[in-house]
Amino acid sequence: MFAWQETESGVLRAVTDRSEGVSTGRWSGLNLGLHVDDDEAAVRENRRRLQERVGRPVVYMDQCHGAEVAVIDGEPATAPSCDAVVTTSEDVALAVLVADCVPILLRGNGVVAAVHAGRPGMVAGVVPRTLEVMAGLGAGDVDAVVGPSVCGRCYEVPAAMRDDAAAVQPVSATVSWTGTPAIDVAAGVVAQLRDGGASVRWVPGCSRERDDLYSYRRDGTTGRFAGVVARGVR
Repeated sequence: MFAWQETESGVLRAVTDRSEGVSTGRWSGLNLGLHVDDDEAAVRENRRRLQERVGRPVVYMDQCHGAEVAVIDGEPATAPSCDAVVTTSEDVALAVLVADCVPILLRGNGVVAAVHAGRPGMVAGVVPRTLEVMAGLGAGDVDAVVGPSVCGRCYEVPAAMRDDAAAVQPVSATVSWTGTPAIDVAAGVVAQLRDGGASVRWVPGCSRERDDLYSYRRDGTTGRFAGVVARGVR
């Protein structure tokens, strides 16, 4: 179920893989995305299994590829429309769904956050906005885990798109395996986290190159894996 996990200072952070799920076909495995045309009953069962593993309800987002941040204090009736969710509660886990975008799991002085950062979110500033919201809740020093995502060599884009990203974070500009323009979104995200004063750990791996992770760039129609964070885990 987990490609990577740790529990430190009572905070669980983990990245799921495709194992231990019931989805079949293009979504084979632990697909957690309800919006990708997989069988809904299979996705609900996959989500139930993750909830059982983390021991509390898991809050998902209606991700928009923007910079909206939602602060919650419990399980909401509907998924908030945002690209980062923040809580001080120990009663829920927070999840970010990805299939090439960057999952970010943040921890700081009783505050945790899950952040979805694709190219548009990185450019829009979802990372600095989340750090600002966490600071307002008294997070203090923030520790960030950046999960696997598509690497710069595998994310070929038009030159103009690379230039737009580079205007925000120059380190994100790169070239693909064949020398064409490309973007390293995770490198841009790491720079934004460090600029915001966060300490950073980067979980290695390219989603497009790892068969145990879902990748939209590789497969087109596919599932979603998750980054998960929860407080009060013992």
